[in-house]
Amino acid sequence: MKTFIRVVELWVPDRTRMRLKFGGGLYSEGLSAFKAASEDLRFGYDEGLPGKAWACGHPVILTKFANSYFKRTDQALAAGLTCGVAVPVFAGEFLQAVMVLFCGDDEAHVGAIELWHNDAQMSHEMGLVDGYYGAAEMFEFNSRHTRFPRGFGLPGRTWKADLPLIIKDLHDAKSFLRWEDAAKVGINLGVGVPYRTGTDQTWVLTFLSAQATPIARRFEIWVPNEARSALVFRAGDCSAQTDLAALYADKSIAHGDGSIGGAWATGMPALNDDLAHDGSIAAAQARTAGLSQMVALPVIGSTGLDAVLAWYL
Repeated sequence: MKTFIRVVELWVPDRTRMRLKFGGGLYSEGLSAFKAASEDLRFGYDEGLPGKAWACGHPVILTKFANSYFKRTDQALAAGLTCGVAVPVFAGEFLQAVMVLFCGDDEAHVGAIELWHNDAQMSHEMGLVDGYYGAAEMFEFNSRHTRFPRGFGLPGRTWKADLPLIIKDLHDAKSFLRWEDAAKVGINLGVGVPYRTGTDQTWVLTFLSAQATPIARRFEIWVPNEARSALVFRAGDCSAQTDLAALYADKSIAHGDGSIGGAWATGMPALNDDLAHDGSIAAAQARTAGLSQMVALPVIGSTGLDAVLAWYL
């Protein structure tokens, strides 16, 4: 089973903090040449996809590499990659890292990554900035002509919750306003990630996953407990139908424990290509399920960590 996301890269400030250097990556089979092309690159402020996200201060989605600011067009097209999404992680005004996700281009490639935006001075609704939809053309058309008030649909509900959100079984979920379009193309799971940039700008990144080409094999949301002494499981979904809530009912992840606890401790995204070296309960359960790679994205609010979104490839 191929996942919708083929590559996840981390770009981190070099010792001068004026340029971004390669900080590691997870690559699907057959993408070693693309990895080799990436490892020696550096990006300045507003340069290439990582530098553009740094300069914009919010997630950026690029659905066409040709004739754009993208720097690795030939290598990406040779590798069958067609879309890039860059998510900058800031601590206040200081950049911690930029996570870049790449999707592929199979004809049977169904799913979506979308970027939604609300400017409070202009509107009380959230509109689509751009999105990548694989082969789901009608779903794309309708999404581009849909707007969401706060609290409605996946973008609006994520906006209101101000936390990552998972909506399962979209064909039965009346809270997912595009459920009929989604059902027609096999999209069955939605994940929303809020992103704030100051008081009047809100962004939401949505991942819409289909059974045949899931965004990832497992998603988990971990949040600090009331005492902020540990992370506890909030929500999740597994393509193997594992009951994650039951699995983690009395479990927690300590500050600095494995990739998820590390993302909390450092405010840095974590990529783990070998879960055998991660001692957390989440990694142990993932290994039991035959999963070997994890991405942990910290969601940082105005006063500290709000959540860690983890997904497994």
